[in-house]
Amino acid sequence: MPTVQALWRHPIKGHSRESLDHVYLTEGQTMPFDRRWAVAHELSDADNTAWSPCQAFSRGSRTASIMGISSKTEEATGQVTLYHAELPELTFDPDREQDAFLAWVRPIMQTKLAQSVRIVRVEGRGMTDTDYPSVSLINLNSHAEVAEKISPDLSPLRWRCNIHFDGLDAWKEFDWVGQTIRVGEAEMKIEEPIERCLATTANPETGERDADTLGTLMRAFDHINFGICATVTHSGRVAMGDSIEVV
Repeated sequence: MPTVQALWRHPIKGHSRESLDHVYLTEGQTMPFDRRWAVAHELSDADNTAWSPCQAFSRGSRTASIMGISSKTEEATGQVTLYHAELPELTFDPDREQDAFLAWVRPIMQTKLAQSVRIVRVEGRGMTDTDYPSVSLINLNSHAEVAEKISPDLSPLRWRCNIHFDGLDAWKEFDWVGQTIRVGEAEMKIEEPIERCLATTANPETGERDADTLGTLMRAFDHINFGICATVTHSGRVAMGDSIEVV
């Protein structure tokens, strides 16, 4: 039976990742604090009023270096601590100390691209790539098949998904599309595969583009999909080691 092997959230879209031991998922919502904030660039009209597509934000598909940022979030205070190999540690409140973040991240941004200018947050709505609040999952056996063709050290963190699981044959997760699965106490409907972008070519430790993930997917598997998106249909707790089953 498939089981949960890792839980991840990304508090600042494209600029952070952090692991969890457990999480409570709420019907119709993203994972708590996942993509809670997003960083709009100077050509974007994204604001705090509504969801915006990923093109409105600074992200790893355009600036690989930010893929190397990890984080720790204090949910009670809303403060986020960011870590990057080339930058000093930064602890700040994304709602109130945007200038501190913009100054911190500027040295690793590409100067020829539209620059980051503000942090946005839509109340009650994580800024997922999907236009609906989603939770993302990857099958570690599918990842292993991709890694076999690129490098045994290929990190599954490249895919920036919320739930990593094993115990299912490679690529069989796509058969779940349209079905409902139970993960721990929660239930979710699998909506669609995730079409991948250049962000996955960047190493999540170094922020350098060092793997042809998109070319490998297309050559070996005839698509550039990896992972699946789901909507939470029944609230509940999810923890490491929990089983996953089709309802």
